[in-house]
Amino acid sequence: MDVMGDMATLFGTGRFARPAGPGPIAGEVDDVADEAAEEVRRRLAAESGDVEAMSVLGAMLLRRGDLDGAETPLRSATAAGDRAAANNLGVLLYQRGYADEAAGWWRIAAVAGSAPAAHALGRYFRERGDEPAAEYWLRQAAEQGHVLGAYALAALLEHRGEETAEHWMRVAAERGHREAAYRLARMLDRGAAPDDAEDRTRDDVVDEAASAGEAREAEQWYRQAAARGHRRAALLLGAILERRGDLREAGRWYLTSARDGEVQAACALGFLLRDAGDCESASRWWLRAAREGDANAANALGALHAQRGETETAERWYRTAMEAGDDNGTYNLGLLCAERGRTAQAEQWYRRAAYAGHREAANALAILLLRGGDPTGAEPWFSRAAESGSVDAAFNLGILHAERGEEAAALRWYERAAAAGHADAALQVGMARLRAGDEPGAERHLRGAAGAGNAEAAFRLADLLDARRPPVPDHGLGERGHERTESEEWYERAATLGHRRAQVRIGMLAAGRGDVVAAARWYREAAEAGSRNGAFNLGLLLAREGSEPEAVLWWRRAAEAGHGRAALRLALVFARRGELVEGRRWADRAVSSGPAEVADRAARLSEALRQELSA
Repeated sequence: MDVMGDMATLFGTGRFARPAGPGPIAGEVDDVADEAAEEVRRRLAAESGDVEAMSVLGAMLLRRGDLDGAETPLRSATAAGDRAAANNLGVLLYQRGYADEAAGWWRIAAVAGSAPAAHALGRYFRERGDEPAAEYWLRQAAEQGHVLGAYALAALLEHRGEETAEHWMRVAAERGHREAAYRLARMLDRGAAPDDAEDRTRDDVVDEAASAGEAREAEQWYRQAAARGHRRAALLLGAILERRGDLREAGRWYLTSARDGEVQAACALGFLLRDAGDCESASRWWLRAAREGDANAANALGALHAQRGETETAERWYRTAMEAGDDNGTYNLGLLCAERGRTAQAEQWYRRAAYAGHREAANALAILLLRGGDPTGAEPWFSRAAESGSVDAAFNLGILHAERGEEAAALRWYERAAAAGHADAALQVGMARLRAGDEPGAERHLRGAAGAGNAEAAFRLADLLDARRPPVPDHGLGERGHERTESEEWYERAATLGHRRAQVRIGMLAAGRGDVVAAARWYREAAEAGSRNGAFNLGLLLAREGSEPEAVLWWRRAAEAGHGRAALRLALVFARRGELVEGRRWADRAVSSGPAEVADRAARLSEALRQELSA
């Protein structure tokens, strides 16, 4: 509680404080004065009937904790009408456990105009649940400029959800109240939070500038509170700066907060250090936070040790996180067991986390059951995870229904996953739209998947765009020269992502432009990745450039993989060299590999070689 009046001010912490000002407060001894001598002087003056001396002496003894010694001079000064003494007497009685008697003296002082007494009385009523009385007296204190009164009033109004709470919180913050600065920042932060509703109105859009302004102001109040030693404000300021990309300053505030004992700041600092490549320092902060019960830090330590192959240590930290009530720890235990082949234990931990509502654990459990040959058991867990927002589970449900031939159900889940940004699901929706003849819908979904880095979608999109162009004769080695089109750009995107058919196609386009080097590079990439067409086309290119021995090597690879044209080329090469037996063997391979026109030519060649051999 507060000591009242001009004589002395006793805050709720039980400490006296000296407000900013040129001179010392009455009732307190100057830092360089001899306190004992001052007490003797005040005591002598009090004994001679000096009311002010009685009040100050009582305040000095109260500050020292000498309640018995303080009570007599405070009662004497109060009886003489000193409002500061009345307030201090209330503090003394409150500390002795006589709250109701204390309130009586505070009321006397407050009615006499004491802002600290009004604040103390307001808090008294707030503790007893009498909010109307609490508001009345706290407002009296706040309107007289009492900082603690303004803060307590703001806290009461905020508790009731009243808009005027922000005004009084701002008043207290502007007068240097650290907690008020923090709570004002929190109010502004909540006001600046984006609206998650899908159907945003025009007014919502107009208000975005105002929200941005509130966010900036919130940051400034966080900064002020943090600078005054508020560790939670330092944590949230660090988070704002980290989101903005100011990692160095964010790290400084996280460090300040963590050193002051904020566990979440220690954990956040660990992640910041890990991302900067300093895993050793990160582990030290995570260890500090984990020992204080932070489950996120325990999980992070588990992941760090798991990456190092220290599975036993990782398991210990995951268990620590789980025991702290974090379902992520349980899920991570399941992952660790699955990686080590302990399927039964993995299922146990996945199931435990899934029952607790962990959607990724539900998805992992469903996958485990599906791989174990239990699609019936897997489906409800996929559904549970998908309904909880797991995009992967929605996609997996699509696969499950597609494998059963339930195309409509599969498409519904694919569409749901695609709407959430799942590239593979968008590809499936695009292909379904294409099969249904809905080219605009197919293109839209293929573009989404291709833009997200799906190579197959990029190839399919390029193929769709390519089909809209006038047909261009295929010359085997490539196509006729033409201007670069959007379809070629998507073929190249897919080729860069490792799509073999796209690599062959982009090689053909390069060959058509006469760019033999680029064509050979793309054909070779496709061939080395196992593409029969890539190997065949690379052979054609090499043969045309005079490197028939190397061409034969690539044709052989393609022919052995079932490429009929490559087998026919080999048959012709060996026949020309006079190696008729080898030539006939490849001709027969070409007959069996096809296609029909190749098989027909190969059959005639095989017969000719047979006759030549039997002649």
